[in-house]
Amino acid sequence: MVDHTASERERLERLAERIGHRFTDLSLLSRALAHRSWCAETKGVESNERLEFLGDAVLGWVVADLAYSEFDELPEGLLTDLRKSVVNALALAQVAEDLNLGPHILLGKGEMGAGGAEKPSILSDTFEAVIAAVYVDGGADAAYEMVSRLVVPRMRRSVDRLDQLDHKTQLQELSARHGRGIPTYRIRSAGPDHAKTFTAEAIVDGTVLGTGIGRSKKAAEQGAATEACATLDRSA
Repeated sequence: MVDHTASERERLERLAERIGHRFTDLSLLSRALAHRSWCAETKGVESNERLEFLGDAVLGWVVADLAYSEFDELPEGLLTDLRKSVVNALALAQVAEDLNLGPHILLGKGEMGAGGAEKPSILSDTFEAVIAAVYVDGGADAAYEMVSRLVVPRMRRSVDRLDQLDHKTQLQELSARHGRGIPTYRIRSAGPDHAKTFTAEAIVDGTVLGTGIGRSKKAAEQGAATEACATLDRSA
């Protein structure tokens, strides 16, 4: 870790206040904010990738436990959907934005110029690293309390729309996780009005990743999104 000036330390302490954890070792929070692009330009500084790995596991454990204990009326399938609704790049990026995490992330010049502090993938990864920093510094109880405070309200809001989660939503979340753009759909139809067949193409960053065919535009888009999700998974 690099030495911090008094002003930098004050900024970290203010961020820690928003996170809701008083760090014994403030360098852990500093490391959680260090993106690999910044570390490539700053010798001898460790990136947040190891913390991100740990934070992802801690987040998964806490959310699964909270889903099980707080929503005892939900069957297993909906518990899984509930977990996915808050453990994804877009949802985690929103939490990071609420904490105003973006301006604190240490980015290389190129990534900073490309608006990296606003990318869902970078925001979500950094938030997971921050969870790990809290876990390492304060233990399981501190990390559990943090995730519960920041995520449970979103889980409660998600319960009412679980039946709306679909493959298009999954594609948007997966695309964000991979640092790609927002998916768009191109539709064409064939056949007489009473028996039209629709073909949809799911497009991400100008590339067609999936194609679907259905009797309605919605069905065709769902099929295209399903295929596009598989394409993105294979390319990971």
